[in-house]
Amino acid sequence: MIRVLLADDENLIRSALAALLALEDDLDVVAQAASGAEALAMARAHTPDVAVLDLQMPDRDGIAVAGDLASAVPGCAVVIVTGHGRAGHLKRALEAGVRGFLPKTVSAGVLTDVVRTVQRGGRYVDPELAAEAISAGDSPLTPREADVLELAAGGAPVEEIAARAHLSPGTVRNHLSAAATKLGAPNRHAAVEVARRHGWI
Repeated sequence: MIRVLLADDENLIRSALAALLALEDDLDVVAQAASGAEALAMARAHTPDVAVLDLQMPDRDGIAVAGDLASAVPGCAVVIVTGHGRAGHLKRALEAGVRGFLPKTVSAGVLTDVVRTVQRGGRYVDPELAAEAISAGDSPLTPREADVLELAAGGAPVEEIAARAHLSPGTVRNHLSAAATKLGAPNRHAAVEVARRHGWI
């Protein structure tokens, strides 16, 4: 039996996935979670073979959780499912060791096949997302610029971003200005939109 952990903050979607996977003779949903923190706790408690994680959860994204799972439960393969697949998300996911990446629009048959594939050590990336990632290119942002831009996404003032990022306000302004310039955006708010559209933050 392949032991599966499901993590999605939308209860209806998570329950539907659990019901679909339960129809398969070789799959056993051993735990469910509604957040990234809960997914990690459940993974430690149940040691699943495969974790199916939603990309966007309220506390942490599925890619960050995948990175933590790699050290917490080394034998657990991760599949990311998303309603908002972007090229940058795919690249970050692969760098974090994610073995499967697919949109929520796939059929139940595809999902179950992907779970089996990654459990055997294989990989699966949705072909359309892969093609989009290749054509989009790499992020022009440095990791620090991306971090600061992400902190700016909620409209926080420079002083608050500086405190959260452990930087001086002047350094934060420099990073935001550099990010906006690189993205061809007139201000930080527009830069956030461009970076989000490409999945770079």
